[in-house]
Amino acid sequence: MTPRGVRIELDAVSKHYPGQRDPAVDNFSISIPAGEIVVFVGPSGCGKTTIMRMINRLIEPSSGTITIGGRDVGGQNPDQLRRQIGYSIQQAGLFPHQTVARNVATVPTLLGWNRAKTNARVDEMLELVGLDPGTFRRRYPRQLSGGQQQRVGVARALAADPPVLLMDEPFGAVDPITRGLLQDELLRLQAELRKTIVFVTHDFNEAVKLGDRIAVLGTGSRLLQYDTPAAVLAAPADDTVAGFVGADAGLKQLTLTRVEDVELDRCPTAAETDAVQPFRAEIAEREWPWGLILDAERRPLRWVSAEQLAHAASLREVGQPVTGTVALRASLQEALETLLTESTAHAAVTGDDGGYVGLIAIDTLVTHLAATRAESSRAAGKSAVSTGSAATSDAAHSPDETAPGDPI
Repeated sequence: MTPRGVRIELDAVSKHYPGQRDPAVDNFSISIPAGEIVVFVGPSGCGKTTIMRMINRLIEPSSGTITIGGRDVGGQNPDQLRRQIGYSIQQAGLFPHQTVARNVATVPTLLGWNRAKTNARVDEMLELVGLDPGTFRRRYPRQLSGGQQQRVGVARALAADPPVLLMDEPFGAVDPITRGLLQDELLRLQAELRKTIVFVTHDFNEAVKLGDRIAVLGTGSRLLQYDTPAAVLAAPADDTVAGFVGADAGLKQLTLTRVEDVELDRCPTAAETDAVQPFRAEIAEREWPWGLILDAERRPLRWVSAEQLAHAASLREVGQPVTGTVALRASLQEALETLLTESTAHAAVTGDDGGYVGLIAIDTLVTHLAATRAESSRAAGKSAVSTGSAATSDAAHSPDETAPGDPI
């Protein structure tokens, strides 16, 4: 899919505040590709939020150049610039005395869109973030949960279809479960929209899950490493980056792969209205220790063992309840969390409609991690050989040889 976002370039950007000896941001440069999510991660005070706010000129740079889609932001009217850039912050930043519809309509209204176009866009955006317009457009922020407020904040940021979206700790104020759901929603939206997203977080796990690339910042806004999550996990640039990665880098690697990207197992299944004997025979023939009972919509209901089926007269009551399922779009790390609650060492995988599509096993994750480590080792070996060859080649040269509803 062609990216709908545009490239962002920061070239030697600095920010000095009066009365402070050290700059908040010092000579910072980075190139953010069109249509990717680039996550800034680093300790408090490292300048990551300041850098983001200089992109839409909520903070004016002291020096340097910032371009969006090849245009220097310094030569543009700040208000017009901001209307072309989506902005989502922690706790959503919604206007408390305006309805959800009015909040989402903020930028289209400022841009002079007519009422019909604005109303249609409000409904489209609410549906896009999983909120029913008929239910939510006339509600006020105080009537929404934290997760719903964040969804409205994202809808507002996207309402005018900006090529760039800036997100400053947008999910930091919600509980862990809601945060995971919002992260999944952002990834779903990005797969469809392909915006250029700059995302600030202090949570390295969130950076690994969301980022196409991660920019790890140190004190003084120094760019310690800028690479894909896989590369940062496999080869941290220095001890500071290694500290962010942590000792569980292998487990974090599981975040980078989706369940839909690995081969799934298939166990015997039956509807709870089916006869017992054919199901029992299939389990015996395939030599599985158990099978899975599904409802009329093929949603997983219960695990059942061969022993439990031996004396069962019906499939309606027999077996142990499925305590959790894994979505195809879930990461392998999320699959691991579900697997740890299941006694079968397998977890049922479901599609978008909740229907059963297969099984994922602990063995699948172990095999994947082993393959990932082997690939990382091979890549590190090739890098070392390449570096050594380059050094030898350089030494051979003489010293003088040199070689981007109703909001109204």
